[in-house]
Amino acid sequence: MDLNLTMIKTKCFSYKWLSFFSASLLAIILSFCSASLTFANDEPSPEIPANKIKSFLTNPERDVGYTVGDILTRKIRLDVQKPYRLIPTTLPIVGYERRYKNQVTGIEVRKISHSEESTRNGYTYTINIEYQVFTTGPTAKPVALPAEVVKFQGGKKDDIVQYTIPSFRFRVSPLAVFGAVKIEYDMSTFNPPFLLQTYPEKQKLVAYLTTLMLSLIGLLYILGSRAWMPLMGRPFANAARTLKKLKTNEDGVRQGISRIHQALNATAKTSVFNDSIHLFCTENPKFKPLENELKRFFEMSHAVFFDTQHQSSNHEKNMLWLRTFCRQCRDCERGLIPNLKSTEALKK
Repeated sequence: MDLNLTMIKTKCFSYKWLSFFSASLLAIILSFCSASLTFANDEPSPEIPANKIKSFLTNPERDVGYTVGDILTRKIRLDVQKPYRLIPTTLPIVGYERRYKNQVTGIEVRKISHSEESTRNGYTYTINIEYQVFTTGPTAKPVALPAEVVKFQGGKKDDIVQYTIPSFRFRVSPLAVFGAVKIEYDMSTFNPPFLLQTYPEKQKLVAYLTTLMLSLIGLLYILGSRAWMPLMGRPFANAARTLKKLKTNEDGVRQGISRIHQALNATAKTSVFNDSIHLFCTENPKFKPLENELKRFFEMSHAVFFDTQHQSSNHEKNMLWLRTFCRQCRDCERGLIPNLKSTEALKK
């Protein structure tokens, strides 16, 4: 009988200690939970002194045109001077949905990250918050990303201050429009003007202008007679300008032939005669297409200066041929292919 009483007392003693231990463990768990949410719903703290903090806020680029499911990102950078330091438990909680006048706002914190960087005078905190829209309606309605309150611990244990990150207002549009809508009646000041994508057109315009400029430069190079471009001030180019100014008479023809002879000698850097045409074309391959025309030029030169019995009286035709031939030589010295049809037509 004594043994049974002892066992009963031991069991009662064990139950008392077990219940005491369970109550203590529950109190510890509750204290940890309450500590993690200490600053989530507590009373407002004094604002941090303005000279102790600098904030840099990056909001979404636009404030209209969002629909349900869209994600908005905010980036906050806080430069805080010592002794204040961020209390991480006061940052927004992922999945927490704010209420306004006891109504769900439809804006939920989807993701949050923060980093701390120590500086000489304090700390720099970078906070990235992603919000997701879970609200919609038959018409566009205004909503806002909430004003977030973060707290800082000062030098003393009870020195707690707070800083309010301002809210960001925007408009959420419906996924579908109910009924007929006339655009002229829906020109809300919240809607930015519709912009055309001009980038492809700008590319095409630049390409067309570039092609036009190159074409104009090519035409000037081929048809121009001035000396301000490369390869345009050579002997035959100067001779072509001189021939344009000569009169269409016997004296003009003589001066034109003499001017072309000077251009030939300047190009060959020696005197060119009838029997050295092939050598000239060999040393100057650009003039190879004009080998037959060069022979005809020397025949005309011999007839004008030496064969007085067979001189032609058609000075206008001769001058036209000389000008055409000189332009062909000018094209050759520029590396272009001469147009032989022009002189062939003048032979007839």
